[in-house]
Formats: sequence, structure tokens, C-alpha cells
Amino acid sequence: MASSGKAIRGRFAPTPSGRLHLGNAMTALLAWLQIRSAGGEIVLRLEDLDRQRCKPELASQLPGELKWLGLDWDEGPDVGGPHAPYEQSRRTAQYERILDELQRQGRLYPCYCSRADLQAAASAPHGLDAEGPAYPGTCRKLTALERTERALRKTPSLRFAMNEEATYRFHDGIAGETTFAGASGGDFVVRRADGIVAYQLAVVADDIEMEITDVLRGWDLLDSTPRQLALYEALGSPPPRFAHSPLLLGGDGSRLSKRHGAVSLTELRDRFGVRPERLLGFFGMARRAVRPNRRDEGCGLGRRL
Repeated sequence: MASSGKAIRGRFAPTPSGRLHLGNAMTALLAWLQIRSAGGEIVLRLEDLDRQRCKPELASQLPGELKWLGLDWDEGPDVGGPHAPYEQSRRTAQYERILDELQRQGRLYPCYCSRADLQAAASAPHGLDAEGPAYPGTCRKLTALERTERALRKTPSLRFAMNEEATYRFHDGIAGETTFAGASGGDFVVRRADGIVAYQLAVVADDIEMEITDVLRGWDLLDSTPRQLALYEALGSPPPRFAHSPLLLGGDGSRLSKRHGAVSLTELRDRFGVRPERLLGFFGMARRAVRPNRRDEGCGLGRRL
């Protein structure tokens, strides 16, 4: 429950790079149930920062797909609200202000590592599987002269310097008590070399401004939480309560994907005539009350729709 006097607010933030996937739909439903059962408000936000991957036509179809499933929201691209705009591609000015604040704190540094440099680090031990290998801190150790020399050859990305001595503990609404060492994932990118703001910074900036109190999302994002907690701490804002739901798995035990057949809501509705009531019943059967202990923990399909 939210603290006394504070409204409960949740959100669903899909990326419009493809049709709404069964797994995304189940997560949206669970987030909706969590907030609505507590009498709270829901925000629909589109995470469309990567314009090469995200398609405007898909973004325009997302609200209709969610409404077909029976979900509603109080704020979003289609209904507006006090925290508009609700498309991340239109919120770059807000992100730049956050980057400026972190720069003033000395928490950011330029990174000149190439893709080959990062791939070479992939063999190093790391703790945050969802985020890839831990960045070894190569550019964090550069002198001012070395940075000047490298800037002549390459446009840098920006990385957030994690506190390697810190320990991040939080109670996950599904996984329970969870602990990460500050050094386990390494410093992470907050702005790419092409100027696009990275997911970690954008989602924290948006959740702060939109006053989100509760976040329910997929289990694959659990490992992002310590990085986001570090950003909340640096920005002096209390984090929301987190819950990470198990993923939908295919019959072969791997994460559900297109190779398993029709997995988008549009395909199921238009090609196979699946009704939303049947889909909701399927989600109810597929989700088990589990406490996952692996990043790939999930729910099997169990049977065909």
C-alpha cells in the first residue's frame, strides 16, 4: 500500500517496436489488476526513444489492443493528463535536465569504448545477466588528457558511475528480499554515442515526474533495479515499490517468441478469432504463484489457446 496521503499510481510502458506480445499483455494485465484492486491510477507511457526500432503505426495501435483486452488507464498518449507528453520521444528536454544534474554531481563520465572493446569484456565475470557483462570501468580511469585525445577520434557515450561500495537491498513484491552489490553490474550507459537517452535514465526520470508509486514488470528486468535505485538515490527521490512477474515460456522451456507460433494479440484476434475473455482465462491458468530464483523463471503455456 502507498504511504498515508499518497495516491497509488502504476504504469504500463510498452515499446512500440512490434505487435503487443502475449507476455507483454500478461504483464500489463497484472499491473492493471494490482493498481485497480488498490483503487489507484494507471499511466500508459510509450517507450519509443529508439526511433529506428519503434514504428508510429504500431504506437497508434497499442491503445486499441490494450482496450480490446479490457484494460483502461487514467493518463496516456490518447487521453492526455497532467504529466504529458506520454511518449518518451517527446520528453528529451526532461532527460537533458536530469543529465545536467548528474553531471553537476560528478556522477557521469564519457566512455569511448567501441563495440569491439565491449565484446572483449564479455568474457569477464559479471553479476547482472540481463544487462550483459559488467563494464570494467576502462574510461572511468582515463586522465583528462587521455579523454581529450580519444574525443578527437570518437563521440563518447555517457556512463553513470556506480558506487562500488554500495549494497542495494529492496523487497520485491514477488521475488521477496533481494540484494545486489553496487559493483556487480558495473557503470552503465545513460546516453548513447548517437545521442539517444538510455532506458535506465529515461524510465527513472519518467517515473519520478509521473509520481509512480508501484511498478510491476517482467522478471527479465529485475537486474535493472539496482541501477535504477542508484539513480533514484542520486536524484534524491524515493523509489517506487517493485514487483517482477515470471515470464511466459514456450513449450520448449525457452522464453516465448515468434518461433513458437502466433504470440501477438492481433494475430490471435484477427487470424484465429480468439476472444479477450478466453485470453484472460489463459493468463489466469498460465500464471502460477511462484517465487522465482532464476532470471529466466517463468510460466509455461500449458495448453494451446
